[in-house]
Amino acid sequence: MISIDLNQVKFDERGLVPAIVQHAQTREVLTLAYMNRESLARTIETKQTWFWSRSRDELWHKGETSGNTQEVLSLALDCDRDAIVVLVDPAGPACHTGAASCFDLATANEVDLVLDQLYALIESRERERPAGSYTTYLFTEGLDKILKKVGEEAAETIIAAKNDDHAPLVSEVSDLLYHLLVLLVARGVTLEEIGIELKQRRRA
Repeated sequence: MISIDLNQVKFDERGLVPAIVQHAQTREVLTLAYMNRESLARTIETKQTWFWSRSRDELWHKGETSGNTQEVLSLALDCDRDAIVVLVDPAGPACHTGAASCFDLATANEVDLVLDQLYALIESRERERPAGSYTTYLFTEGLDKILKKVGEEAAETIIAAKNDDHAPLVSEVSDLLYHLLVLLVARGVTLEEIGIELKQRRRA
């Protein structure tokens, strides 16, 4: 819900409240920024993130110069009303370094994050069908085309695995995983369902 009663927000002595920005699909934490009353009001009004830059002492519209805007899907106050979670659909990297997130998440869960982000992107391609997108092409052609591509990529993965060269196998497995994700989206299967099934098998 993109609405908050500004009178309920407990701004600190500087008139600021921390805003934790998360990717709406993957729940990856993208950045921690600060909002004052005006930037929060503009965020609600424009449905894009606005912050207060403590270093520049001015309002900051995220993506105004870079184009990496963040569409706000919901806002939520914590129980003490002194922090806000902002769920966004980002148009590009959140960090000024060009990284997707301002936090270093190069840990054991990095593969999970990549898969979640790719799944979310494929879902958006199915909804929006942008012209020129290969994923759009697959969805437009339909299930039989997607299944054919999965079969082709599986065969190419097998061939690559028979050889000693490591790089082609990595490439073919990546192609196979991508087409499998397209298939999951097409059939309405979520990564959460796959994760639950795998956890059950692990306990077997």
